[in-house]
Amino acid sequence: MLLRIDRRPKVHDARFLGSSSISIKIPRSALVVATGMSGALATDAPAGARQAGPSLIPTAEDGMDTARFEALIDSVRHFIRQDVVSREAEIEDKDAVPADIRDKAVGMGLFGYTLPEAYGGLGLNSIEDVRLAIEFGYTTMAFRSMFATNVGLAGKVLVNAGTEDQKRNWLPRLAKGAVASFALSEPEAGSDPSGMKTRAVRGDDGGFVISGAKRFITNAPVADVFMVFARTGTGAKPADGISCFLVEAGTPGLSVGPKDVKTGQAGSLSSAVFFDEMKVPHSALVGGVEGVGFATAMRSLAGGRLNVAALSVGMTQRLLEESVAYAKNNKQGGHPIGEFQLVQAMLAETRTELDAGRELVLAAARRYQAGTDTKIGPSTAKLFCTETAVRAADRAVQIHGGLGYMRGTPVERLSRDARVLPIYEGTSEIQKLIIGRALLRAGEH
Repeated sequence: MLLRIDRRPKVHDARFLGSSSISIKIPRSALVVATGMSGALATDAPAGARQAGPSLIPTAEDGMDTARFEALIDSVRHFIRQDVVSREAEIEDKDAVPADIRDKAVGMGLFGYTLPEAYGGLGLNSIEDVRLAIEFGYTTMAFRSMFATNVGLAGKVLVNAGTEDQKRNWLPRLAKGAVASFALSEPEAGSDPSGMKTRAVRGDDGGFVISGAKRFITNAPVADVFMVFARTGTGAKPADGISCFLVEAGTPGLSVGPKDVKTGQAGSLSSAVFFDEMKVPHSALVGGVEGVGFATAMRSLAGGRLNVAALSVGMTQRLLEESVAYAKNNKQGGHPIGEFQLVQAMLAETRTELDAGRELVLAAARRYQAGTDTKIGPSTAKLFCTETAVRAADRAVQIHGGLGYMRGTPVERLSRDARVLPIYEGTSEIQKLIIGRALLRAGEH
């Protein structure tokens, strides 16, 4: 039951592949809001680091027809649970997603599902994005990581701020499987990216010469294009003078470091990126305007937090299912451990937080899409849902006992995967600062 999206001049024709076939016509719709995610560790900056630039308020999103979206999400759920979950151990061992899984994801349109239909994407809105992300979170994070930067931070930089030429040149390619990377985080500029050191200076030919380094850049080892943030000037505030550049892989002066070796999330690729007097033309400046890169990044990051929150909900669901199954079947003293009240208490705590997290992220997505809350909602959802996933993973390991600490047990892998969720796309501590400061501003509650 693989849903394949074929692009045609006026409509998308989606077909279920298998013994039976259903054709679905999906009308074109506009999508210009920032959503998505990336593994980059860059986050919102402290209050005061603000600048003029693209609005943080998303515009109206139509999304898919309800019935057609439900067909899409059913197909994605079936694909993940039948094809991807069964190969999680392979992905863990090889630290790579099999090519056939990647090809199927491309064919389903997942590499461009939030990109506008006018550029070859599926045009999903924020609520639909969140619902899909919950499904992605059920399995290894490497699956979603393949296309996360396309439909999230990097792709949305182009959607929200790119020139028409930049959009037409790259968005259709991303939707067809090319990979974009979001190069913002630096060794000394993670939680506060406004302190970045990478610089872009004017060259004699009217272009720019970029020098500096980035780290923890998701999909850098396989990226076809990078959204590179660099300082082009100075101003009264730390965020002033930051611009974004579209840089193709292979550009002289650009180099990618060795693949990062991480505690968890095997198969999800990241590495450092270096710029050694890299020359780019003026046409590489995203939007053709200097000094608005910080606002562009913040807009993408706000939507990305909803996505990470939703991923965390999906992971918590998986952890609960693994825990319930083990509690039912494993015996101690001749009785299933699920009969023990303290085990039941751990299951109840996870289920309660799971339900709360799911409703929280869906409500936050509705407000974000409406433009009524683009700051507090994404941060509260990310804070609660990511911390919930870590707690659920800890309980799942505890319920499994010694087996939960053994490699090859799903909850052991999930516990390592979960630990980074409260870190990337803005640490829990940064989310608390965003929420607290926003509450103290007049009129926000």
